[in-house]
Amino acid sequence: MRSGFALALLLWAGAVVAEPAPELKLLSEHAVEGMRGGNLSGLALCGNEMWTVSDRDDDRIYRLDTSDGKVWQAQALTIDVPEVPDNGLPWGLRSRIWAASFLRGGALDFEGISCDSAGNRYVVSEAYAAVLQVPPTGEASWLKIAPTMIRQARASGMLLHFNALFEGLAVSPAGDQLWLAAERERRGLLLIKRQQTVWDCDDNCVLLSEAGLEMQPAQFPKARPVSRDFADISLFNGKLFTLERNAFQVCRRDPQSARVERCWSFAAEALQDNRRYSQDYGLAEALVVDAEGAWIGLDNNDGPRADGEERPIVWRFAAPDGGWDAAP
Repeated sequence: MRSGFALALLLWAGAVVAEPAPELKLLSEHAVEGMRGGNLSGLALCGNEMWTVSDRDDDRIYRLDTSDGKVWQAQALTIDVPEVPDNGLPWGLRSRIWAASFLRGGALDFEGISCDSAGNRYVVSEAYAAVLQVPPTGEASWLKIAPTMIRQARASGMLLHFNALFEGLAVSPAGDQLWLAAERERRGLLLIKRQQTVWDCDDNCVLLSEAGLEMQPAQFPKARPVSRDFADISLFNGKLFTLERNAFQVCRRDPQSARVERCWSFAAEALQDNRRYSQDYGLAEALVVDAEGAWIGLDNNDGPRADGEERPIVWRFAAPDGGWDAAP
């Protein structure tokens, strides 16, 4: 009776209690050394090279030397970042960003990285809801994004709160479509397309905007309902994959409608006793999906986990039985 009452209370509060998703199998884990600011916050596989960013470093991105099977070495590529253009974020949000940069560093708050088939890397600044393009050669530049995107996102309830703006991005191989993930309260997915010199929407930028709560996995200590969120996105084989940090899962979605097709959990592996952190929320921040599996990176905020490991971690999970295209 009590359990039934608790379930009813969660549903009344807007929490989502989903059926358990199949578990992904962990193949390996890799500590990352050499990131000046730590705080690994994005991953991208560009050809055969793995790249990452830190939300504490404004002047560099990192190529990961993965030749050592256990510990990966981050090699910095220094970039000269031009002044961020005004994209329509209100003054109140921008002033809080300016103040926070003095306390924690990382004024731009890089939170995701992706790349196209030409080798261009795209980095999203959560602080300014802007996207920086870093070409293989030449100078970095901010994409010219029509203010329509910010207006539509805010009208849909996204990008309203400090430190809850864009948390991930994915770009098409041709470099002509860009998906952005709004983190939380409300979380959402947006799509913009390159139209000559400006990136804009076909009509409506917003594919998804949703609020509500969902339960943390049963393995999480003192599991409770928390805000639905997105921590990163990855485009693979024509499908969009979302990293849903608080739910400890990866979900496959239709890239044009954002409709969920199937989800897989990584809670069983991530929440083993020796891998637990003291923070009361998920720490997965980075996602790359490929044919063989998924790479998931952790931003541990410089905090140690139960076994004492303090470095950023990247996990390698095997693809599910039947592959990522398997039907529900």
